[in-house]
Amino acid sequence: MPAKITTALAVAASLALTPVAAHATATTATAASATAKPNLRACYDGKCKLTLTKSVSFRVSSRFGITRLAIAFNSSTVKVRGTGAYVSSQAVLGRGSTGSVNGIGVRILSLSGSKAVLRLSPVR
Repeated sequence: MPAKITTALAVAASLALTPVAAHATATTATAASATAKPNLRACYDGKCKLTLTKSVSFRVSSRFGITRLAIAFNSSTVKVRGTGAYVSSQAVLGRGSTGSVNGIGVRILSLSGSKAVLRLSPVR
């Protein structure tokens, strides 16, 4: 084949595939952002919204009398445990309920076996 025809076919083929490649990249980016890790640092002050897919543990301000909050869940309950120097406090909450651990309020917005959505807020 002459060089011009080969070049034209290569350009046409690359243009035909561009939308598919762009769509695949957008889909991959959307899937990655949907499974992104929650921003646990935003919860340091006891105020944040969390979407969890697994158990987490993170630091919180010592003004709550604890320095670490651990959250675990299953399809029916959320266990929130606060710990610090010589102190431990916990709450076990059911679907749709609210509670608190050392001045950090916890509200369950939604709960399933694979995902928990919680809102934390200071209660003092």
